[in-house]
Amino acid sequence: MDQAARLRELVAERREGVGRVIAVASGKGGVGKTSIAVNLSLALAKKHQQVMLLDADLGMANVDILFGLVPRWDLTQVIKGERQLKEIIMPGPEGVLLIPGGSGVRELADLSLEQQESLLQSLREVTSGMDFLLVDTSAGISRQVLTFVAAAGEGIVVTTPEPTALTDAYGLIKGLSRLKVKLHLVVNRAVNLREGREAAERLQAVAERFLSFKLSFLGVIPEDKAVSLAVRAQKPLLLYYPASAAARAIEELAERLLGLPVNGRGGTVFFQRLYSLLRSRAGLARVSLGREINT
Repeated sequence: MDQAARLRELVAERREGVGRVIAVASGKGGVGKTSIAVNLSLALAKKHQQVMLLDADLGMANVDILFGLVPRWDLTQVIKGERQLKEIIMPGPEGVLLIPGGSGVRELADLSLEQQESLLQSLREVTSGMDFLLVDTSAGISRQVLTFVAAAGEGIVVTTPEPTALTDAYGLIKGLSRLKVKLHLVVNRAVNLREGREAAERLQAVAERFLSFKLSFLGVIPEDKAVSLAVRAQKPLLLYYPASAAARAIEELAERLLGLPVNGRGGTVFFQRLYSLLRSRAGLARVSLGREINT
């Protein structure tokens, strides 16, 4: 059975539209953003949620590697008209569905309005019936990152306790705070829970003081050698080392996320908003990094 037929079966008996869209972002690379996106999608799927993951990381599109998958096609072929969107979707572990992005994400803004509308309509169709669409964005502050988080209306900002990571995370939060989005903070690779909480409280304090923005704290993931071992094995942490401290922490993130009120825009508004933002050739204003975190 081909992938298209499998997708039709998956969505045939489910409601229209995607329930919740969450963009996963970070102020800088190397903080574990993609690993968290991958394993959080699995944790949600294990809790009987229908999950699709869009790899929108332009420079380091490697969700497929962490899943141990080898995509034959990605969004690039869809944009060139060589494949339909439903043909590039890959089934992953625990029923998670993956949309490989590749350089195709960068080319979205260069499409004609008719092409953008057609592609987003296809994306709307393939996500129909999903409880979650997670979007793994690029690291840093760029037009694409701001666009995806703004369209979703809900985002997860991943950082580590290091001062440079916190400063860059604050710069990202500063840009996103102007876009009326709900942001959750995850502190990754903390030596212990106390260090993670202190880093989170520091970011929350400066965001509220200088931006008048309330940052939701989602949780802390401890430093764990099992993470790097899973990456080397090209296996998701939750499947390769399910009893590890980091895996248990990600399971807790999923539980908290499911328990939070849904403040995001939801699937229908996500596609409308994304289309509107892509139509704006001027894009979103570039945001400079804030230094208030060091005060």
